[in-house]
Amino acid sequence: MAAQALFAGLVFGAAGAPAATAHVGAEPQYVIAEDGFNWHVPSASIDRAVLVALREQISQHKDLVSSSTLQLLGKDDLFTKALVDSSLRNLDQHFEQLLAAGLPPAARQWLGMLGFRIVVNHRGEILRIDQPGTSAPDSA
Repeated sequence: MAAQALFAGLVFGAAGAPAATAHVGAEPQYVIAEDGFNWHVPSASIDRAVLVALREQISQHKDLVSSSTLQLLGKDDLFTKALVDSSLRNLDQHFEQLLAAGLPPAARQWLGMLGFRIVVNHRGEILRIDQPGTSAPDSA
């Protein structure tokens, strides 16, 4: 079980209000205000759903992610490519480590400044994930 909500500050209710975070016992929760009521949703369900969506996007664009990572690192040798490809194949393991350790506050702040937002309803179902650098399906 995660000790904290992974995407604290990046989760918003359907009406646009940011979700607060709280703990019920030891379990972190997103607190989604809707119609004058504060709904508590276990953060793990939202966090895992977001990670699944991100994994699907990464898997669909694995070659682009790999080449972009190599370019960002400034390396294009065989060993670095093998390391990047191995990391992409083991995303689930990396995500579990991320859930356990959490995102550093500076990383969450950076994502928020770039426009990364997770919009959920009061049941914690993801309505949409706004991501920097991506376009809506109908825009071209």
